[in-house]
Amino acid sequence: MRALGPRQTSSGRDESPEERADRRWIELLQEVRVIQTGVQILFGFLLTVVFTPRFPTLSHTDQLIYVVTVLLGAATTGALIGTVTFHRLVTGHRLKPETVVWASRLALVGLVLLLATVASALLLILRLAMSDAFVPWIVVGMVVWFALCWFALPAWALRRYSSKE
Repeated sequence: MRALGPRQTSSGRDESPEERADRRWIELLQEVRVIQTGVQILFGFLLTVVFTPRFPTLSHTDQLIYVVTVLLGAATTGALIGTVTFHRLVTGHRLKPETVVWASRLALVGLVLLLATVASALLLILRLAMSDAFVPWIVVGMVVWFALCWFALPAWALRRYSSKE
């Protein structure tokens, strides 16, 4: 292992800790922008459902699933927007590296909440579209797929390729 110079991080980039924090913040912001667009569309759709003529005819269970889905969507929105407000509130206090860490954690919480929101929305929609005993299994299959794409694959890649330094 080679010694690191004053401007070189373990990632091999020639950048100061402040430059690294700035770069990581920009990357995180771009990621949140992508996620937030999908969340806004999903949440906006969910907010309109209660005002449709069919909503009062839904079973109590389906109305409960809807309420849970809306609350999960709101929590997802809060976590993702929290990344930006966290940064805004601590800006100017020389806490950029710490801000990036905490904002990244909020974004990860937002991803987990988004997974729960999508699963809940799928459950509601498929219950209404199919009225079938297979609906929970379909939703579980989709949750497993999302978990593989969003969490397991990156964790595998990190474990596999980060040990080759």
